[in-house]
Amino acid sequence: MKRLWPPLKIRWPSGLHARLLLLASAFALVTAAMILLPSLAAYHERWLLDRVRSAEIASLAVEAAPNNEVAADLRGQLLQGAGVTAVAVQVEGARRLLSDVPRFNRPPVLVDLRRGRDAWWLVDPWLTLFGDRDRMIRVVAKPQFRSGEFVEVVAPARPLQQALGVYLLRSLLVSAALSLLAGGAVFTALTVFIVRPMKRITGSIERFRADPEDPSAAPEVSGRHDEIGILEEELVRMQEEVRQALRARARLAALGEAVAKINHDLRNMLTSAQMASDRLAASGDPAVAKALPRLERALDRALGLAQNVLNYGKSEEPASAPRALALAPAVEAAAEDAGLAPQGVRLEVEAPSDFRLEADPEQLHRILLNLMRNARQAIEALPEREGRGQVTVAAEVRSGDTVVRIADDGPGLPEKAREHLFQPFAGSATAGGAGLGLAISRELARSHGGDLVLVRTGPDGSVFEIRLPGALRANARGAA
Repeated sequence: MKRLWPPLKIRWPSGLHARLLLLASAFALVTAAMILLPSLAAYHERWLLDRVRSAEIASLAVEAAPNNEVAADLRGQLLQGAGVTAVAVQVEGARRLLSDVPRFNRPPVLVDLRRGRDAWWLVDPWLTLFGDRDRMIRVVAKPQFRSGEFVEVVAPARPLQQALGVYLLRSLLVSAALSLLAGGAVFTALTVFIVRPMKRITGSIERFRADPEDPSAAPEVSGRHDEIGILEEELVRMQEEVRQALRARARLAALGEAVAKINHDLRNMLTSAQMASDRLAASGDPAVAKALPRLERALDRALGLAQNVLNYGKSEEPASAPRALALAPAVEAAAEDAGLAPQGVRLEVEAPSDFRLEADPEQLHRILLNLMRNARQAIEALPEREGRGQVTVAAEVRSGDTVVRIADDGPGLPEKAREHLFQPFAGSATAGGAGLGLAISRELARSHGGDLVLVRTGPDGSVFEIRLPGALRANARGAA
């Protein structure tokens, strides 16, 4: 069925002022209602009890007459003055009617004032107020001015309804006035002590976002010792730290641009030097042939350092584009580029030949290349090993993730390198290195949603793990 009108949408106020006003008004109304309910019930009880006491005094006048006989008109005047139509008392189990037997169109509603104040004590006034105007109320209470077990009166409900209506209206007016005063006082206090300071802080944040270098964006510190005062002080401190960080970032950006230009030119020079070393290798001079390997290694390290600086200096790595690929070909390609060979530092693959994983091929190649090259360089730096060693690559499915383990039998990482292992320009384990390889590799692994971690290191070698989220179904079945 098609609607003929759009659905009603209630929009709550978004401003802090309006919300505080609504909350203050709601709390004031709830407080007034909590006061009004027992107040109205007490007035209802007091009104009925007054009628019982008046009827009780009138009954004493009837009993004081000779032979307990009072003229009918006098009895009617006494009952009318008490506001009741019938009075009865019970003494020693005998119930005694002190007036003529009244006739009612319907049974009166019973209100027993002897039962104490329970839940019905709060409900009775509303039943009387919104009940039938022509009904009668039968009230039972303990006697106060005479002996007996209880006094019972029957009174019309209309006078009580009128009295309750006037009392309720007066109470509502008084409660509304007090609610407005209390709500206004609370609203004013909250506005002065909370809303205005928060507006100043919010304005300061907006100005700082628009122009962080603007000194007027800092909030005024009021010197308060509460949470708002602490917030003002911390905001001033944070803005100053951000300004200093932005200035440092601008200086680093300018410095990085200059370094990139210098590094580019330096890389071209090193390439020319490498080409010259290749020509020297063909000279056949024994002295040149003896010194040439050291020159080539130095040039390779310098070129690698220049390339790493250029790679790390990029504003950001391209987003990874993972896809399913076989692990073995990726490991062999990275090992070849890293210089692993059967005659020197060899590669050992312990992963299943059909093991597959989901990763960006280019970025996975760079991670494996950095780890294998670092392992080869560490092993070749040991003279007693004569450049021989082993790099082992294994893979498994662990807790639903793919884990590629790269282990070597080198000398392990020195203590100084472990402290800042993945920090650029601080975690290099080789002399002349910049420590960029591991920093870039971890950044690439985390771009996949995974991580690169050092599992252990020591005299018997180091173990790194590339942890990538998710595992291909075939690998998961094989692991099971």
